[in-house]
Amino acid sequence: MIEFDIEERRNRAVDYFKEGYNCAQSVTMAYCDLFGLDIEMAKKLSAPFGGGMGRLREMCGAASGMFLLVGLKYPVTDPEDKASKHENYAAVQRTAKAFKDHFGSYICADLLQLKRAPQDPSPSDRNAEYYLKRPCARCVAVAAEVIGRELLQKP
Repeated sequence: MIEFDIEERRNRAVDYFKEGYNCAQSVTMAYCDLFGLDIEMAKKLSAPFGGGMGRLREMCGAASGMFLLVGLKYPVTDPEDKASKHENYAAVQRTAKAFKDHFGSYICADLLQLKRAPQDPSPSDRNAEYYLKRPCARCVAVAAEVIGRELLQKP
């Protein structure tokens, strides 16, 4: 793994979010180059996880972006490889805990103080009111920091 600046990656993730990418895309795109993952493919792979998984308001998309990157750092390619599964799941749990310790939850509905139920699949308009009312940019920033620290750990 090459060295990188976590603050720069965090800022990059927030900038992607402010450009209109969803929370999962923003976190994933900020680090995809470290794994040789084309940014267009990163956008496609992470798109369904925005809005708490397609606006179902379940797992926060920023956290899902972290977990996608965990899978790239700690891949599990052999279903019989219990050691790799353990390493992968442990990293998911570490990053989830760090995110939850910061926000109190990693559930999108909780973070947005909404009822936990599917919403209209139409994306919200991104405007000043959207950014003022929602913690999403902060979630993206924290997720980018958390995964950055995880990626810099030696395996």
